[in-house]
Amino acid sequence: MLTVLGFAMIATFLVLIMMKKMSPIAALVLIPALFCVVVGQGARLGDYVIEGVGTLAPTAAMLMFAIVYFGVMIDVGLFDPIVRGILRFCKADPVRIVVGTAVLAAIVSLDGDGSTTFMITVSAMYPLYKRLGMSLVVMTGVAATANGVMNTLPWGGPTARAATALKLDASDVFVPMIPALGAGLLFVFVLAYVLGRRERKRIGYLTLDEVLVSGADPVLVTAGGGGGGTVDLTKRPAGGSGDAPGAGPGDARSPGEASGGDEGFQGLDPNRATLRPRLYWFNAGLTVALLAAMILELMPIPVLFLLGAALALTVNYPKQAEQKARIAAHADNVLNVSGMVFAAAVFTGVLTGTGMVKHMADWLVGAIPEGMGPHMGLVTGVLSIPLTYFMSNDGFYFGVVPVLAEAGAAHGVSAVEIARASLVGQALHMSSPLVPAVYVLVGMAKVEFGDHTRFTVKWAALTSLVVLGAGVLFGII
Repeated sequence: MLTVLGFAMIATFLVLIMMKKMSPIAALVLIPALFCVVVGQGARLGDYVIEGVGTLAPTAAMLMFAIVYFGVMIDVGLFDPIVRGILRFCKADPVRIVVGTAVLAAIVSLDGDGSTTFMITVSAMYPLYKRLGMSLVVMTGVAATANGVMNTLPWGGPTARAATALKLDASDVFVPMIPALGAGLLFVFVLAYVLGRRERKRIGYLTLDEVLVSGADPVLVTAGGGGGGTVDLTKRPAGGSGDAPGAGPGDARSPGEASGGDEGFQGLDPNRATLRPRLYWFNAGLTVALLAAMILELMPIPVLFLLGAALALTVNYPKQAEQKARIAAHADNVLNVSGMVFAAAVFTGVLTGTGMVKHMADWLVGAIPEGMGPHMGLVTGVLSIPLTYFMSNDGFYFGVVPVLAEAGAAHGVSAVEIARASLVGQALHMSSPLVPAVYVLVGMAKVEFGDHTRFTVKWAALTSLVVLGAGVLFGII
């Protein structure tokens, strides 16, 4: 019964948010509360929620201060050189813009933190997508999928969990998987190209003179293909009826976005008052030190971001009024994300506390035919795709993977092969409603979570299957 109710609860949640019948935060709270009552454990709802909140509180704290820290780094101009390089490559061609989104997300994902990746990627690319009337779910889908593949880095989390759960060396798990993961990342770039071609066909092929990107005099931009005609984008206002399709009056702009003219194509206003060019190397050094401390695990990540945010604010904006202004500028994102995380604590708390997760996992493992025993590596890879979407990484790697490893051992399948196969589903996992970072992505991009889910799930699942297929082809799994 708990197995059926667990799947029913997840399905109800996904259907309601994709049909936009409920907001994600309301659905994360009310649906599990209802199902907790249905299974006869309503009296323990408070205990489950408090336990879930206690589990996710460090994540919420990390996200709060990470948003402030990287928000300040964006404000002071730390990432402007990277953004300018990506935008020079993108120009105003939808194909280049979508591919550039994938490349930028993959590069920034090297730090192992999804929230960081999404904040930088959206801040850089959002103005271009809005200005040209491109689909914002293409941006969120490509960024999330690219980050999901890169999330398998040893310091990203899943690899370390798999190695710890099965008592293996993380390098033995990750290094042989590099060719398969490389194939997955290559597929993301190909997917970005295909989606970019689709966007180009929909809105037309746009060309932008190089001097426009470098900040010289405005030039006319011609549009052809599906768009037809000629458009002077450099004279288009930032809001109102002159905007590109899909960017209606009153659309909010991301911090630092230029308000008009050719600056709109630079993503971040090069003349914004928050820039601190004289402190560039201090901020770069602080960020490198922070990321190094994260990788070396010198302190808990929430503590590192708390200290980093406080130091960044104090050095870059010594006046109290300036510090308040910077915190206020990012308060909207902080509140949205932290609120969503604590709402997700209700969902995970009920799912775990009632025993639904365990029963669902046991049912899936028990459903494996006896004849599939010698192929447990392949089975693990297939199961990792839905299970890492419906479960937290901790639940999957510490609860399910050891069971799969035991079943594999009985048929001569090594634990390290099971561990490698368990990484396959990460491309889809990063769009799971149980991943706090995805709320940073959709929140900053002003995309409905249901729209993001409906668009991304099929492409992310296909990416995971490509990784699995490459792993089997190369003899890794």
